[in-house]
Amino acid sequence: MKKETLPNVVTYNQKRVPDEQYKNLLKFILENGTVAESQQEIDALTYMAPPSLRFKLANGFPIITERKISKKVWGQAIGEIIGFINGARTQEELQTYGCDWWHSWVTEAKCKKRGLEEGDMGPGSYGAAFHDFPTAEGPTYNQFQNIIEQIKEKPHLRTHFISPWIPQYTIRGKGKQQKVVVCPCHGWIHIRIIDNKLTLHMFQRSSDTPIGLPANLAQYAALTMMIAQVTGYEAYEYIHSFSDAHIYVDQINHVKELVQRETKPFPIMKMNPKVKDLFQFRVEDFELEEYESHPGMWDIPVAI
Repeated sequence: MKKETLPNVVTYNQKRVPDEQYKNLLKFILENGTVAESQQEIDALTYMAPPSLRFKLANGFPIITERKISKKVWGQAIGEIIGFINGARTQEELQTYGCDWWHSWVTEAKCKKRGLEEGDMGPGSYGAAFHDFPTAEGPTYNQFQNIIEQIKEKPHLRTHFISPWIPQYTIRGKGKQQKVVVCPCHGWIHIRIIDNKLTLHMFQRSSDTPIGLPANLAQYAALTMMIAQVTGYEAYEYIHSFSDAHIYVDQINHVKELVQRETKPFPIMKMNPKVKDLFQFRVEDFELEEYESHPGMWDIPVAI
């Protein structure tokens, strides 16, 4: 049975222990990956379906400590997922939620190639899929709104599932035009409620593990906490699974340095307890505490 009162979203352990899953994943790809060509025209050391990462949130909020993730970065990551669940699909819209890092992907040239206006990620993008999924009946479908309602009404179901993929907008080839600037890389979400505890499992199609993954960990762990708070459950565990996990070849030297660094305990993420509507969260509702890390690596290349 559901608790009558809202529990603490996360009750952190008094003694949090270092979590080396991220560092071990990088080592695993370095040791077992195969060099493959990429759409970005930079080869990538790639491993298909490496072991999943599992984070019990009581042990801390999964922001990596092997290099510093600044508030500007984790804040934009959380702002991005908040923007997406609210239907943002343009750079201008995302900026209102605190995320401005899509500029390089929504240039005039990239958008024109896909029949889009400059700044538009397209009808196949995350915001469009999450908030305005097309249906045969006509009106669009808000996935997160309906999942929150379903969790509240029937928490025991195994069908609390969300997808970022609208296939007719992601396909390429002769006579076809892709209608999204970047095919969604993450966002296949399965939520389970067991013993009044909420677990969120996110599947990632394609992961730039040195640059993109740390931001993804922060935003989906935050999403776990947000959904738990608005549905009245404890945010228990965040699980992150992969298909294509890769390290671009021009990132390898940075990664070799990073994996030599000692891992520190995860920090604590505080969240505004007054927000009860998923769509009303903003970056300002989050505050990271007790974060100790090694220096940042601001010069790791980003594939565009």
